[in-house]
Amino acid sequence: RILPEIDEAEAGAASQRVEARGLLRLNMPLSFGSRFIAPLLPAFSQRHPALKVELGLTDSVVDLLDGGWDLAIRIGRLTDSPLQARKLGECTELVCAAPSYLDRRGIPRRVAELAQHNCLGYTLSSWTGGREWAFGRDGSVRVAIQGDLSANNGDALLAAAVGGQGLIYQPDFIVADALKRGELVALQLDQPTYALGGIHAVYPPDRRPPAKVRAMIDYLVEAFATNPVWRIG
Repeated sequence: RILPEIDEAEAGAASQRVEARGLLRLNMPLSFGSRFIAPLLPAFSQRHPALKVELGLTDSVVDLLDGGWDLAIRIGRLTDSPLQARKLGECTELVCAAPSYLDRRGIPRRVAELAQHNCLGYTLSSWTGGREWAFGRDGSVRVAIQGDLSANNGDALLAAAVGGQGLIYQPDFIVADALKRGELVALQLDQPTYALGGIHAVYPPDRRPPAKVRAMIDYLVEAFATNPVWRIG
């Protein structure tokens, strides 16, 4: 009786590699996921009715293998790991502030002037944190900063910056809408902003990933190629 059960299990596993079905556990940063992935899921579900999606939103980096995640969206430079990756798009860091803040405190022109400003740091980043910000494409120009607020979520910092509290150093997908509405102004400094490294879909190593993983990756590549919604201008 065991052999037929093994055959049935192997057949089920094989079918899941050719047909997108079952449960797809998808993890990603909170702000990016709620803004740009969640709105895409209704059309994805219509395309793949046999597939259910569990969406995990967190700004902390999770371990895909230990956490049982099928797929994750990572923003920034990828570290060496056995994970496979597919690039979805580019991402740029920008230093921004509200017009009201700049009218009150002046407009910094050089990164050295940031020390005299209220800089709101992102605590989960070693590049744009609460004590120093990194500039130059490789992040080699380090500038000490200080501020009265730091947070582990970009939308929280965005709200504070729009309210005129201080400067933020955040990805373009966080600040794009506020820039378009004139609620924030992107600063032009004497050093280029840090090259964040892009937006990637990463998944456990497998020569032939399950159909559910391939289906989601292909869908996201298609969606962002035709409509890079966070682009400025």
